Amino acid sequence: MRLSTKAQYAVRAMVSLHLYADGSPVSLKVIAAREDISLTYLEQLFVKLRRGKIVDSVRGPGGGYVLARPAGSIRVDEIIDSVEETLVPVSCMGDDGSCACTDQCVTHSVWQGLGSRIRQFLSSITLEDLIRDAREKIR
Repeated sequence: MRLSTKAQYAVRAMVSLHLYADGSPVSLKVIAAREDISLTYLEQLFVKLRRGKIVDSVRGPGGGYVLARPAGSIRVDEIIDSVEETLVPVSCMGDDGSCACTDQCVTHSVWQGLGSRIRQFLSSITLEDLIRDAREKIR
């Protein structure tokens, strides 16, 4: 299974947002430059992250984005869900775990179990966990 750039960039941008915020809003221009992500692409992602109540926008001079709640309460699976990425491991499986095949395939339980474990793993990691790891790497 391979996550799309949408999911990868959203998680990276969220880490960057919190890591360099210093208590004030961070502009998408700064995140785009720091993470080498297209500004237009980030704008699209942050609209979805705002709808998902992951970030809040601050208007005006010195405006940008801030976390909508503490980093320890934002899980990686929520970030991915907010940008409308699916966490199912195979293309024939629906978001609800159903099988899209005419007859349920004999390997469906394997893929369903894998999808469940992926979600469980990603829901066990918070943005704060990622921030802690990032801070250790940049020391």
